[in-house]
Amino acid sequence: MRIDDPFKALMRLDDGVLMRGAFYALLSAAAVFLLIDMRDLTAMNAELPAFDPFHENRPILPPALTEGGATPRVKPASPDEVLRRSMTFELASGGVLLAEGTIDPGASGRFAEEIAARGEYVKTVALNSPGGSVDDALAISSLIRERKLATKVASRALCASSCPIVFAGGVSRIAEKDAIVGVHQVFNGGSGRQTADEAMSAAQSTTARVTRHLDTMGIGAGLWINALETPPNRLYYLTSAEMAKFKLTTQPLATARKKAGAG
Repeated sequence: MRIDDPFKALMRLDDGVLMRGAFYALLSAAAVFLLIDMRDLTAMNAELPAFDPFHENRPILPPALTEGGATPRVKPASPDEVLRRSMTFELASGGVLLAEGTIDPGASGRFAEEIAARGEYVKTVALNSPGGSVDDALAISSLIRERKLATKVASRALCASSCPIVFAGGVSRIAEKDAIVGVHQVFNGGSGRQTADEAMSAAQSTTARVTRHLDTMGIGAGLWINALETPPNRLYYLTSAEMAKFKLTTQPLATARKKAGAG
């Protein structure tokens, strides 16, 4: 057989046969790439928590890992079992209400009841939480702003995932030295898996709601961009400089009032 025989055979085929051949080749390649994508997606889902802390009442402490953000210099002072339990509220001296634990579905209702019962004594909401339900975080944050309360993350306290949304509600926001504040992407890791389109739509909708809320609270857009760039099984830890840059932290009201009076 001459080397050009296969080429001559191809030239004798009509255009219809050639087009069909090309189509089936492309279809086969697309199937291979789809299989690879599905395998990668399954592997990625397997690495995520087995449930969705934003929609299920099963608390989670996000893994203390990060890509693109500095690892925190200190570990949370509270043990995991304290952070994993449903959020509780305890009124301490000086008008400080400690909100500690995972923001489970229903936490916003309990917070509203606490404020209705003892809100006249509350001046500051101190946060120590790995995050959780976005809906509840938004509701708590809105009520904090409505009541003109301050928020605080104490030294070695954790405020991660959806907790910074709550933190943003304070009219005055303080993160003490060695406070641990981290953000990451919204995700759905529940037992009832959504289709890719449903998951994408839900994530986009939630992201839009969070972004709009943070903008209303006066927080810079860069804060949530860091969240969007960080996989849901990682945390981007914010530095003190970043929190100030994005206006997540502010001067205490007393200091601001003193400066205003001096001026």
